[in-house]
Order: sequence, then structure tokens, then C-alpha cells
Amino acid sequence: MKYISEYRDAEKVQQLAAYIKQIAKEPMVIMEVCGSHTMSIHRFGLKHLLPEHIVLVSGPGCPVCVTPVDYIDKAVALARIPDVIIATYGDLVKVPGSSSSLEKEKAKGADVRMVYSVLESIDFAVNNPDKKVVFLAIGFETTTPPTAAGILKAKELGLDNFSVLSSHKIMPPPMQAIIEEGIAVDAFLAPGHVSVITGTEMYNFIPEKFGKGVVVSGFEPIDVLQSVIMLIKQKNENRPSVEIQYTRVVKPEGNPKAQQMVNEIFEPADANWRGLGIIPKSALSLREKYKSFDAEHVFQVIPEQSVEAKGCICGQVLKGLKKPSQCGLYGNKCVPENPVGACMVSSEGACNVYYKYGE
Repeated sequence: MKYISEYRDAEKVQQLAAYIKQIAKEPMVIMEVCGSHTMSIHRFGLKHLLPEHIVLVSGPGCPVCVTPVDYIDKAVALARIPDVIIATYGDLVKVPGSSSSLEKEKAKGADVRMVYSVLESIDFAVNNPDKKVVFLAIGFETTTPPTAAGILKAKELGLDNFSVLSSHKIMPPPMQAIIEEGIAVDAFLAPGHVSVITGTEMYNFIPEKFGKGVVVSGFEPIDVLQSVIMLIKQKNENRPSVEIQYTRVVKPEGNPKAQQMVNEIFEPADANWRGLGIIPKSALSLREKYKSFDAEHVFQVIPEQSVEAKGCICGQVLKGLKKPSQCGLYGNKCVPENPVGACMVSSEGACNVYYKYGE
């Protein structure tokens, strides 16, 4: 249990919480932009250990949650094409589109398969040469390298029946969008697993341009509390900067090999984010030389006109403006078994986390 049990030591957690109360002199709003942090914070009741004036709010760090309705509608349209196999990570299956979901299309007979790896979808393509396999590629910088590796593998195998519908997104642009919108955030807990790939240089503009601190944090209780302490000290000493708490995993330079592979396959593109709208250069699309593996290039589908679920405030939750419990649908019409909005679907979604662990 190395690097797990010792980071959940109750006595040390209480000591860190007491220390935070000693040094936290001013009010502070800290946004965790990663859904894994949101889940950990609520699972271990960390909010209740902090003084009232140190506030943790959820941000746009759940990949399923930020995936917009129009992407789901495209996936649904592809699933309706005869002889198409849709390969997707499990959480995406239940996300509602404008009038349907992949789960509903599967119930109607569409070939929708849940996978744990893009390589499983490669196997589908190899074993079903008479079918067209579309892998739904979502996630931040953490899951982009496996998708890039999958495309290189498909090219190596000479597959002409495999493609990717990319919704890969980049973490820093929505952080900047939140700041520029004027949302009250003093500092950020940055995601550890993303930073394993990217390194930390991409966050430097946040303290340099906006004067807000960033700490790359692990996901266990002691990780989070140590990161909060680091951010409070930055504020107390008026030295906003980018620091790494998760030093056992994250290096400033990240993973150069993974970065090189991603840059070979993908290029930055504008993208629509749930709640945040179009953010320039916030996503990754396939480069021209790999367009034969781009589902949007391979298939000419016209999805239905996208419509957001009436009454859902997922977009405001993702910006830290509202809590899930402030939604009129929460816990009533919208529950994990029957989600109205994407934030109730994923185990990393704020609404799902609030529902599972309480306020």
C-alpha cells in the first residue's frame, strides 16, 4: 500500500488541518480543476476540516462533464449508421444528447461497446474488417497519448476501418477563461495526472499574467491538504507561483516522449466546452496527414440541432458559480441512474460526487 495508506493517515491529516487553521489569515477561494480532486475532497470529507474562509470549489476538470451536447449528438448519429461499431469509455454511454444517448441507441440495436483502452477498439477493427470502428476519444492530456498511440498502431497495421472522433481537450485554456470571466478564484489545484504528461510550464502564465497561484497536487487526503497549505503560504507571502506537491510522480518537464507523440498526431483547435462555450486553442484535432483516421473526415453525418437539457445548471457548476444542490433537478429528476446532465454521469462529476458523498 505504499503511497496510499501513508497518505491517508488520520493523525497526520488532523495535524495538517490544524496547521491550516493557524496560517489561514485571509479568505481564499481555491478551485480544483480536476474531477479526481473533487471526488477525493468529498470522499474524505476534507472540506469539513478547513476553516470556513478557505473555500474549495469544483472546476471544469471532468472530461465527460465538459464534453458538449453537440459531440454526443455526433456520436449518436454515427451509432445509427449500419455496420458502425462505436467504442467508448464507459462513462460516456449514459451522457444525454439532445434527444438520445449512446445507451439508448445501444438498446435500439446500435453496436456500442465499452472499452478500457483504445487498443481494444483496434482489435475490433482487426477482427471485424467488414465494419467501421469509431473510437470516441475524450479526456485531457492524460488520455491523449494513448489515443495517439492507437492511431499510430492503426497506421502500422494498415487499417482503413478505424477512426477517432476526437474531443481531447487542453487544461490551461479553461483556467484562463474562468479568470477572464471574472469568476472569484484566488488559486488553483492543478491535476497531477495531466501534469505527469505535460509538465508544469504550461501553467506559468497564471501567476505571471494573473497573479494567481497554482499547485500540482496528488489525490490522497494528505496530498490535497499539503497543496492547500502551499497555496495559502503563496498568498501570505505574496508570491504567486507554480509549485509541485505531487513530486513523487510529476516532474517539471513532464513526459517528453508522450508529448512528442501527441504533437505528431494532433494540433491545437478551437472547441466548445459545456458551460464555457467556444475556447480558442483548447482542444486537439488530428493533423492533415492523419485525417484518414478522423471520423469527422471519414463520415459526413449531420447530427440533430443540439439542445441543452432544460433546467440543468451543469455549466454553472463547472465554472464554480453554483453547487449541485442548487439545481432544481438535483436528487429529484436527475440522479446517477437517470442523469439529466453530464455532471451527474461521471464518477468525477460534481453532481455525482455530491450525490454519493453529500455536501
